[in-house]
Amino acid sequence: MSKFGDLLGGKTPAPAPAAPTQPAPVAVPSEPVEVIAPEPIQEIFESDVSIDEMSKDELEEYGRTLGIELDRRHSRKKLIKELKEHLTNS
Repeated sequence: MSKFGDLLGGKTPAPAPAAPTQPAPVAVPSEPVEVIAPEPIQEIFESDVSIDEMSKDELEEYGRTLGIELDRRHSRKKLIKELKEHLTNS
């Protein structure tokens, strides 16, 4: 019979097992662990690549560094125009 049927028949469910009272021991490595630092993020500067030579993805990333969100659905020319307007107004 199913558990639901057992409940309807008046049978009480078995109690749940008790949870452990102490946390499980933590394994400590016998040798020191070498921590590898992540590589630094390379930022794009205007002196490295001209805005006119950047791809749409690069233009979007560069715009984010300047605090402007560009829409990649627009044409590359429009993205360049928006970036240049933002740079002249800043």
